[in-house]
Amino acid sequence: MNMFLNKRTNQEIESYKKLLKLIGSLSNLFADTSVPYVSSRVAENLFCRAFSANNLSRSDVSVDASVKEMGIGVKTFVEGNGKTFQKIAEFNKDKKLYSEKDPTGVIQTISILRNERLNATKRIHSLDNLLYHCITRKNGIITAYDLDMDLVDILNISKIKVKNNVIQFIDGINEYSFNLSKSTLYKRFVTPDSLIEVSVDIIKDPFEALEKLLLDSGLKLEFAKIKEDSEHIYLPLYSDREMMVPERSQLNQWNAAGRDRDENEAYIPIPAWIHHKFPDFFPPRDISFNLKLPNGEVMSAKVCQDGGKALMSKHNKDLGKWLLRDVMNLKEGELLTYDRLKIIGLDSVVIYKESAEDYSINFTKIGSFESFKTQSN
Repeated sequence: MNMFLNKRTNQEIESYKKLLKLIGSLSNLFADTSVPYVSSRVAENLFCRAFSANNLSRSDVSVDASVKEMGIGVKTFVEGNGKTFQKIAEFNKDKKLYSEKDPTGVIQTISILRNERLNATKRIHSLDNLLYHCITRKNGIITAYDLDMDLVDILNISKIKVKNNVIQFIDGINEYSFNLSKSTLYKRFVTPDSLIEVSVDIIKDPFEALEKLLLDSGLKLEFAKIKEDSEHIYLPLYSDREMMVPERSQLNQWNAAGRDRDENEAYIPIPAWIHHKFPDFFPPRDISFNLKLPNGEVMSAKVCQDGGKALMSKHNKDLGKWLLRDVMNLKEGELLTYDRLKIIGLDSVVIYKESAEDYSINFTKIGSFESFKTQSN
């Protein structure tokens, strides 16, 4: 088991316990309950703060945080009997791939998709291991523990059972349940003996306590101004005219005719309307800028070709090597297709303009560019 908590210092663990205790004490802000409440977003932010982790919760990948080469999916739920099913993945956009198959075919397809997305997450952020960090709650207590985020062992899938719209199965490592109507995969989380446990005193009137805290500190209770998000655009990893990846251009530019090309030659298309709608977003054509990747590496990039239709790396093969080999896991000579993008669960990127010379890139889920296009036009 790839444990995270047992590699933390005592100071980190004690600080984490205090934060869990503090957040849990404010549970009555949300409901009158004896079971501490911790929302999923708060759990993610709290974990990242306590352990100085990179927060990936807004990225379309299978983990919420990373610490060095370890990816962590942060989950929070009511403890129950210690053996509860919890959601781990959704496949709403993939129904066409399995909707007409028998139960065994459905589970095979879902398992392949699940494994592809976990592996893509590792490649995108240069991760070696993935695990779940679980924050569970019961009367007056918050517990925290780690569990491996395993790939589905497809060759050992067995005991497939169908009841109504739910297919249950095991793979020799974990027990799973797939809800056909919700297109959602669940895994049974079994609470281990070794865990962090924090007793929580839930404040009866947290509003009064917060108001007193503000008054005692000399602060006035007022709303902060809304901070605009960083300037950004979305770009497709496909031709937005035909909803497909061209065989001889864009991400498959290496396959174009006319001259010998490097196997990693590729570019991300920039639709013409982007330049008209956001004329000052990118530097002028052929002017290099820094492009920070999700794994923290920085690549020199530029806008190229007629009409500025291509986002490329300064050294042409760098972008293709990262996208096609490291992220998409394609072999040299293997075409990128839109079906491949759907399997991984992403079809576009978001580009953030941090400064005149510094940009960053990250992946976004299926349909993100189309939504951006509709909202922008």
